Amino acid sequence: MSRMNIHRTTGWIHATFVAILLLTGSHAGMAADYPGQSIKVVVPFAAGGGVDVVARIIGSPLGALLGQTIVIENRPGAGGATGATTVAQATPDGYTLLLGTGGTHGTNPNVYTKLGYDPVRDFVPIALLSASSLALVVNPTVPAKDARELIALAKSRPGELAFGSYGIGSSNHLATELFNSMAGIQANHIPYRGSAPMMTDLVGGRIHYAFDGVATTLGFIQNKTVTMLGVSGSTRSPLHPNAPTISESGVPGFDATIWFGLFAPAKTPKTVVDLLNSKVNAALANAEVKAGFLRLGMEPMGRRARCSRRQSPIGSAKMGRGRAGEEYSDRTMMD
Repeated sequence: MSRMNIHRTTGWIHATFVAILLLTGSHAGMAADYPGQSIKVVVPFAAGGGVDVVARIIGSPLGALLGQTIVIENRPGAGGATGATTVAQATPDGYTLLLGTGGTHGTNPNVYTKLGYDPVRDFVPIALLSASSLALVVNPTVPAKDARELIALAKSRPGELAFGSYGIGSSNHLATELFNSMAGIQANHIPYRGSAPMMTDLVGGRIHYAFDGVATTLGFIQNKTVTMLGVSGSTRSPLHPNAPTISESGVPGFDATIWFGLFAPAKTPKTVVDLLNSKVNAALANAEVKAGFLRLGMEPMGRRARCSRRQSPIGSAKMGRGRAGEEYSDRTMMD
């Protein structure tokens, strides 16, 4: 090799290393200065629904602890996949986060053959926020006072009743499919872009029944615009202590609990993820935040989180397998 070529090669290597060092230093500096601007939390469902409420409960106190404003942005569609894809493709700098659910990270991979993200590969979990049961509610014109009577009605009119969901593959979609399967009934699925439009149609009589958050249905139940038949969890809800579980009122063994977690795009600096985890856990320990979740019938969690691919009691049984034969869990956020 000529001396000129050696000098050129050496110069190229030097320039490359300088560029790498500058990029590395830039990322390290960004992480060290984090947060230096407002932080966007994408809610992949419509405003006014349970996921949106969770984001707003945690948003203000988290922002106060971080010294920055938390901006909630609703991007509904495709059972939460639209918003999740947006965050998966965002710059991994800690300024765009996702309020994820068992639907976005547990069941969508089992429902959509072409999903714009991988729930494990494309995200870093920050913290598990809360968990909750769902309420089974019907339009008041539906002649049923509990799950057993709704099942009897559906069996007498096979294929005639309609139920709503937040979208194909969403948490309440799978909860309802599990309910229908275990009860041995057939009904028509009407997907929506979140809780609010679904409940509007339930009140209007365009669908007959649905599972929705115990908190988001509270006002409708109190105003008698819907009738509550039971809750989806293994225990009764503190918000509705007189409402039976589905298991005890018509479908023995039925249990469908939803969770909410905060995620960042993959490759977000570990220092940023650790800081967010610490501040989220501090916010969840706040008495007002705890009270806010409990008023909604939700259990504040506040755990160090990780992603896993584990068998889903709902997903694997009802919706099949995910990519590469792996079974995705509807409980991806674990200790």
